Amino acid sequence: MAIREKVFNTILGCFKRHGAETIDTPVFELKGETLTGKYGEDSKLIYDLKDQGGELLSLRYDLTVPFARYLAMNKITNIKRYHIAKVYRRDNPAMTRGRYREFYQCDFDIAGQYDAMIPDAECLKIVYEILSELDIGDFRIKVNDRRILDGMFAMPWKEVRKEMVSEKGLSEEVADQIGEYVSLQGGMELAERLLQDQKMSQSKQACAGLTDIKLLFSYLQLFQVTDKVVFDLSLARGLDYYTGIIYEGFLTQTGIAAEAQNSSGAEESVSVGSVAGGGRYDGLAEVMYKKNPKLLSQLQYCEDSGIPLVAILGEQELKDGVVKLRAADISRADLIAEIKRKTSEA
Repeated sequence: MAIREKVFNTILGCFKRHGAETIDTPVFELKGETLTGKYGEDSKLIYDLKDQGGELLSLRYDLTVPFARYLAMNKITNIKRYHIAKVYRRDNPAMTRGRYREFYQCDFDIAGQYDAMIPDAECLKIVYEILSELDIGDFRIKVNDRRILDGMFAMPWKEVRKEMVSEKGLSEEVADQIGEYVSLQGGMELAERLLQDQKMSQSKQACAGLTDIKLLFSYLQLFQVTDKVVFDLSLARGLDYYTGIIYEGFLTQTGIAAEAQNSSGAEESVSVGSVAGGGRYDGLAEVMYKKNPKLLSQLQYCEDSGIPLVAILGEQELKDGVVKLRAADISRADLIAEIKRKTSEA
């Protein structure tokens, strides 16, 4: 507990230093409305609860989707938030690999409209600061973009090559050429080189991702954290909601070996995978609620907000050549005059 408290205090101090406020979300969520369709193949790891009066509930898989639901419900468009809490995965426990069915996540999120890559760079700086302050060994932060060869790096390359040749009908030459991209690592110079690559430059999606990677590294240079960050085209995070920059922090083998030597009496070796991860998820909050809510809901919102006039222009109104002002049908030609009369009366 003392170690956990020290770790949490370090993380909490960093989050607050970057101006975040805390929120709390329920341990369980509505599965259908909130969790379904957000995690891809990992959806099978969600813990479902027994039917409670017709509502299918699940334990939260992570803290990100509930946060997006919170933003959508409360119509919040700009916030820096942190949340440290337990999450649940119906996974096969492997203590030597640091995998548990219940564990803590420490989330930091930035929602709002910002210049491109500034929030992403700040999140990477936070990962850098926390891993440095925890002093748990040497580490690297791998960065990629989901738009660059999206979804092709989840399996070992031999399996990918086999699938592309036998199932996708690609020639071995083309498959090997893609494999060369997968093995590339670097920084801003790699992004610049790939932008000039004849084949890569033909993909607008890939070029958009590479342009953002290049801009990201320019900010990381200003933050002086590029010594631990590497652009790695083999990195792929499996969650469906990521749309752009993705990243993971790993302890290097050197760092793991040093920690093992410092830990006397260890009965079995511990192989630690990623110790941090995240990415950009544009649009996640928007999918939580319908873009076109029912008319009665919109009218109720106007009533609650004190909006005196509501102009309704639907299919029938277009057909009849009128605009409905709440309950009255007004000729489109008379609309401006009627609005002026209504507002002057108010």
